Amino acid sequence: MELSYKEILQRLPHRYPFLLVDKVVDLVPHEKITGIKNVTFNEPMFQGHFPHDPIFPGVLIVEAMAQAAALLALVSIQPEVADDAPSIYFMTIDNVKFRKPVRPGDTLRLCVAKEQSRNTVWKVAGEAWVEHEKVAEANLMAMIQNN
Repeated sequence: MELSYKEILQRLPHRYPFLLVDKVVDLVPHEKITGIKNVTFNEPMFQGHFPHDPIFPGVLIVEAMAQAAALLALVSIQPEVADDAPSIYFMTIDNVKFRKPVRPGDTLRLCVAKEQSRNTVWKVAGEAWVEHEKVAEANLMAMIQNN
């Protein structure tokens, strides 16, 4: 299953400049998701991080993985878009590792797999890749809350 930018906007509350998933190229409900973030030089954070050597901030790579994880959970528990969609709140982020810098022009591939769920709590493992190199990884835990 794929999700377009328009479908992502229907699912996530985030908007520019904080929407960090441009499209979803693979989604298997209750299992895994692969999202894409195209990193461009026009990103506002590059004005200060760092002007002469721009690097996409690691914390935003983790946020992009979290947004992909939220999409996985939302599509899994409520396949159709609805006004009463649940909210996803991240509780923990563990074992974060940054392996390589991400720069303008890179295409960040966000791979998130569900490891476990119990009631309204999901545990996922996320990896971020640029081409064939892993640039970051993290374990995340989130709570799903009905609105």
